[in-house]
Amino acid sequence: MNSADVRALKDLLSTPKKIAVVPHKNPDGDAIGAALALYHFLNLKGHNTRVISPNDYPEFLKWMPGTDSVLNFEKQESMASDLLKRSDLIFTVDFNDLTRVGDMYETLKGLQSPFVMIDHHQSPADYATVMYSDPAMSSTCEMVFHTLDALGEKGSISSQIADCLYAGILTDTGSFKYASTSSETHRVAAFLMEKGARSSEIHRLIFDTNTPSRLHLLGCALNNMVILEEYNTAYITLSQDELDQYQFRKGDTEGFVNYGLTLAGIRMAVIFIENRDEGIIKISFRSVGDFSVNEFARSYFNGGGHTNAAGGRSEQTLEETVAYFRSLVKKHKNQLTT
Repeated sequence: MNSADVRALKDLLSTPKKIAVVPHKNPDGDAIGAALALYHFLNLKGHNTRVISPNDYPEFLKWMPGTDSVLNFEKQESMASDLLKRSDLIFTVDFNDLTRVGDMYETLKGLQSPFVMIDHHQSPADYATVMYSDPAMSSTCEMVFHTLDALGEKGSISSQIADCLYAGILTDTGSFKYASTSSETHRVAAFLMEKGARSSEIHRLIFDTNTPSRLHLLGCALNNMVILEEYNTAYITLSQDELDQYQFRKGDTEGFVNYGLTLAGIRMAVIFIENRDEGIIKISFRSVGDFSVNEFARSYFNGGGHTNAAGGRSEQTLEETVAYFRSLVKKHKNQLTT
């Protein structure tokens, strides 16, 4: 965060305000961790703050301090819309385009209140008064830490804030194994542990809490994996019928896409998940090396993200989407194999 943005943010927070903190639709650990960390900090500083999530998030993230106070726009639209309209300031975290909030978009785009964006994805839209955007960062939670530091508030980080920030860093770095993990990321994590973040317990709650149905769904996903050796690519499909068969709950497929990258020689891994209610195929992309799944998702699947991790969607059938994807992989053979 540059000095001008720090001054602007300090000015915005200089008097008590009604503040809404908004993560993206289908919030993950980084999004909800960043939102709840800001919720605790801003309330500590005398502001009246609420987190408003576009929709629900996985059960394995609902241990986070403050989760009971989160408003679900999808289920509490009237209350959430009213709160947004009465807010003096809006923080948006872990996304950089208002279209990423689903049905909340129509409400957000009409607001006159200033926005503060904290995000680490590429190609930010220009909607925020204060925009802290850095795609090189490991996570939005690491950026929230640096925001508090820039405000001179590192000492205000409580054990609750530390838990939320550590959880987001842990999830978005894949337990500190992704290339975006820097030496500074480890220093931030160490500071959060010193402030009370329960590192081993957080890891257990996020990664080691399974249900029999989720493990059976993982077995189905791995059984469906197709390996395109000539393109160094692997992909998984999950139909709505398969999700229903294994009692799918939000968050159950988290991390499934990464299994393809554990195979020797694979440079791109993809998972296609049918969502019959929304009429879409949700797609997650992962890569290693310099093949940009961000560019791939933006070019072909109305998505985006990071160089090595991105998402997208298709409104075709599952079979049509996969066939289209396979035709695209052929076009990118040189990039995937050299």
